[in-house]
Amino acid sequence: MTNAKHKKLFIKTWGCQMNVYDSNRMADVLAPLGYKPVDTPEDADMVILNTCHIREKATDKVFSELGRLREHMEDKKAKGGRMLMAVAGCVAQAEGDFIMQRAPYVDMVFGPQTYHELPQMVMKATGERVVNTDMPSDSKFDHLPQENDNQGVTAFLSIQEGCDKFCTFCVVPYTRGAEYSRNIKGISEEAKKLVDVGAREITLLGQNVNAYHGEDAQGRTVGLGGLIAALAEIDGLERIRYTTSHPRDMDQELIDAHKDIPKLMPFLHLPIQSGSDRILKAMNRQHTADTYRDIIADIKKARPDIAMSSDFIVGFPGESDEDFEDTMQIVRDVTYAYAYSFKYSPRPGTPAANMAGQIHDKVKIERIMRLQALLNEQQLDFNNKTVGKTVPVLFDRKGVKDGQLHGRTPYNQAIHVKAPERLFGQVVMAEVTEGNSNSLTGNVAIF
Repeated sequence: MTNAKHKKLFIKTWGCQMNVYDSNRMADVLAPLGYKPVDTPEDADMVILNTCHIREKATDKVFSELGRLREHMEDKKAKGGRMLMAVAGCVAQAEGDFIMQRAPYVDMVFGPQTYHELPQMVMKATGERVVNTDMPSDSKFDHLPQENDNQGVTAFLSIQEGCDKFCTFCVVPYTRGAEYSRNIKGISEEAKKLVDVGAREITLLGQNVNAYHGEDAQGRTVGLGGLIAALAEIDGLERIRYTTSHPRDMDQELIDAHKDIPKLMPFLHLPIQSGSDRILKAMNRQHTADTYRDIIADIKKARPDIAMSSDFIVGFPGESDEDFEDTMQIVRDVTYAYAYSFKYSPRPGTPAANMAGQIHDKVKIERIMRLQALLNEQQLDFNNKTVGKTVPVLFDRKGVKDGQLHGRTPYNQAIHVKAPERLFGQVVMAEVTEGNSNSLTGNVAIF
């Protein structure tokens, strides 16, 4: 039963699209208690920091934000009110007790697998502090509400969680748990609801999204390619994307889906992390650089116009100049439309944090600057090659200038187009007139 008086809920989200999805679902779970999302923390009745453990100094950033929010908390208390303070996500999962010890004003700390228990945690937090970093055997997806209507023209849909890969640099297996895949029925129902409230593009999410292995109505195991084929049958759903993938799980059915399913967009994020076989082995990636090259060749054979994206880690323990040059070479061989690159930073509790051969930060900076220069050159070249072409654009929000709409091409390029607001939410042909490193500019070609 919904509380007649609305309470203000502020959620700050760091990190991946999985966290964005989780924040939306937390808002859904709290709605029956009367909580309504707001854009600023001032005078909020509840604040949730949904954290990510991947980025450098993640825990320090959480405490810094908590310090700023404490002022709003104290102002509300001085006015006779109360602000519940919560830390969620992967930092909470990994360091919950430490957070509660160092920040005694935090009311709740809870991990990614417990969001469906939020109502009970909120009730409990009115009288005591709550730490919930359990990893229950039953999935949170079995308990989350079906309502999920706050995303818009483009929406995220989580289909898989957790990781069994245990890359030596990564905390995800420890903070998100083992790989779990939702069944097709639940995913399809949520996708239809998203389309009913305006979604035209859905991005399927997972820590290892192409490891998806859910059950269909007959109890058969279906991979990601089969799931995409099922979702493509939904009327009103015009575009499907997925992220993030692992090379080990790129099977032929999924590669064929890029060839056979028009609604599956020609853009693939497939992280390699390093081009050196020696470093890939130290990372426990369980594939080689040439295996990755072969996968890319198969994908491009199936969908010649596909745009590739990837992740790279520079300065992993023991990385030599030769190892780094191997990474530069694979970038030249594949060519990327977009990529994320990071300096390696140790994550407590991961094997790589205790490896010998930690690289000096000065060397990491020099290497990442060289890598990013090459990646930026490739991204600009890819965008410039789009100039003069007419491409379908899904308009998902207002542009930066008056009279503009912002959209995405099939290749996931951001584009700003002079267009009337009535085209919002539609896929419209647009001519690309200008390209730069981060976006395109264009004109509507067909109304």
